[in-house]
Amino acid sequence: MKGVSTQKKSTGYQRVVLKNSAPVLENESTRLSAVEFKQFIITGLKILYGEVGAALTFDVLKYDEDSRTAFLRVPSRGLVKLWSSLTLLGSYQDQACAFRILQVSPFLLALTGNSRELQLD
Repeated sequence: MKGVSTQKKSTGYQRVVLKNSAPVLENESTRLSAVEFKQFIITGLKILYGEVGAALTFDVLKYDEDSRTAFLRVPSRGLVKLWSSLTLLGSYQDQACAFRILQVSPFLLALTGNSRELQLD
C-alpha cells in the first residue's frame, strides 16, 4: 500500500523519577531554615484540618537548606493528613510552590538507598 504509514505509536507509559525534592518554589533563591520549613508544614495542616490537624505529631529528621530536601517521620495514622496538606499547599510568602514526595516507607533504612540504582559486581 502506498502512502500508508506503518509506524506504530507507543501506547505505553513513561516512568519519571524525580531526583530533587520539595518544596519547589517559584523563586529558587528563597531559603527556608529547618524551623521555617516545619512551621510551613504545620501551617498547611492547620489550614486543611484546623487546630487538631496542626497538632499532628511529625518530625523533620534531616533538612538540607540548599536543596530543600527533607526526611520527615510521621506515624502511619497521620500519613494521609500530612500528605494531603503538603499536596494542597500552593504558596509560600506570596510565591507559588509545590511539594514533591520522592519516597515513602515504613522503614527508615529503606530510604537510605535505591534498589533500582544498585549495581552488582
